[in-house]
Amino acid sequence: MTETPKRATTRQVRRAPAPDERTLDAERSRCQLLDAALEEFSAKGYAGARVQDIADRAGVNKQLINYYFGGKEGLYCELHRRWARREAEFNDPAVPFDEIVVRYLRHVLDDPRGSRLDAWRGLTEDLDDVPSGPREDLSDIERRQAAGELPADLDPAAVMLAVMAMVSAPVTKPLAVRHVFGADPRSPEFQEHYAEQLRRIVRHLMTSPADDESRSR
Repeated sequence: MTETPKRATTRQVRRAPAPDERTLDAERSRCQLLDAALEEFSAKGYAGARVQDIADRAGVNKQLINYYFGGKEGLYCELHRRWARREAEFNDPAVPFDEIVVRYLRHVLDDPRGSRLDAWRGLTEDLDDVPSGPREDLSDIERRQAAGELPADLDPAAVMLAVMAMVSAPVTKPLAVRHVFGADPRSPEFQEHYAEQLRRIVRHLMTSPADDESRSR
């Protein structure tokens, strides 16, 4: 009688992830949650977005939102901090103001989700219920005024608000773009034309009253 050879058995030992792997996994989960939150917030507004939907979109357990961000509001605040870091990459104080404004426009056109979220919150939510967050930093405009790049008689806050409105208009008022320009706000032709017109408008804003008077003579 021939013996049947025994099968060799190998026991698989589960290896615990190394510290650097855990760090990468945590960072990946954080990024997935932030991207998912921006998608949900921009599509449904802050109030309409559900934590479970954000977690499902990210493909992670919703408990991680509390663990990493302390909840929905913390997730929203972290999106603001992430935007501030990206903003610092292209908002160069040495670059002329008209070019800075066009850079903001191109960022909004490339990724309109932030502008959509702002529009949602402004139109659908009670101002007293929205986390105020930090006040907008006006120091760059004030510095440009002191250097003579922008007229000193303008309120920096008014300049900031006007620029924000012009930059976000193709995203927040697409129907107005179609009625005013007769163009699709998503088309490359409109976006290039609007960027150049916005640059020219801001250049006029940068012109001092004395320059206007000397040019009119």
